[in-house]
Amino acid sequence: MEPLTGTLGAIIHGPDLAQSLADDEVAAIRSALLAFRVVFFRDQRITPTAQVVFARRFGALTPAHPLLGGLDDDHPEVLVLDSSDYPLGVGSRGNGTSYNNRWHTDVTFSERPPMGTILAARQIPQRGGDTLWADLIDAYTTLSAPIQIAIDGLTAIHSASGTFERFRSDDPSGDQQKRLATLSPVQHPVVRLHPETGERGLFVNETFTQSIVGLLPTESDAILNLLYAHTVEPERVVRWKWRNDDVAFWDNRATAHYAAADYGDHRRIMHRVTVAGDRPLGITRDD
Repeated sequence: MEPLTGTLGAIIHGPDLAQSLADDEVAAIRSALLAFRVVFFRDQRITPTAQVVFARRFGALTPAHPLLGGLDDDHPEVLVLDSSDYPLGVGSRGNGTSYNNRWHTDVTFSERPPMGTILAARQIPQRGGDTLWADLIDAYTTLSAPIQIAIDGLTAIHSASGTFERFRSDDPSGDQQKRLATLSPVQHPVVRLHPETGERGLFVNETFTQSIVGLLPTESDAILNLLYAHTVEPERVVRWKWRNDDVAFWDNRATAHYAAADYGDHRRIMHRVTVAGDRPLGITRDD
């Protein structure tokens, strides 16, 4: 294993994810994921089927996306992130806006956001298209004690409505609008207890977090903007330069990420599979 920073990111050498992995190999990958939040594998020529099989070693899988279908009938769990699909608002294209090229944690607008995400690089532009991850546990740990005390026990509202509003106009059939209407806002703790390690981490992101419950709008905005800026300081970020056939696996409970849309009109295609998670738990003032 090759760590990339002090707390975030590591390359795992050796496993062939296209093959059936032994239980001890799966355990070692999970251990590395918990320690480094995001792990990378080079030269993995895996099919969508193999990607799904690998992902299932870590838990049940979610559908591809709350608003979009999967790759095909045989792979309903595989979301295709294709920059040429910019009109759908999901691919990240340099001349458009997408939630992928904003800092976010996947699907926090659901009651049970994914535990983890496995992303396979299918077609990478010659230049650009990197993905950045931020360490939400280190972000909490490095806050001053008074700020930690102030945010411990707070709850925030997460919603998909603002980010996916474009589906209302780019949706001739009306199917996406119907799905969007079913996504009610949810509340999650601002500080989340990691269910496996017990660590405390921030659990807010600028894409899906709307406000902090019980605060005035100006107070909520001030605290959230402080947390967002602190989270993405360079000391808490790792940047991955993709190659074709790379695979990244990140802990969605402990990271935020950003897909840089800096490749102009070149095409970028990724396949994403998400492992189902649980309801985020926070801490009480007495913890």
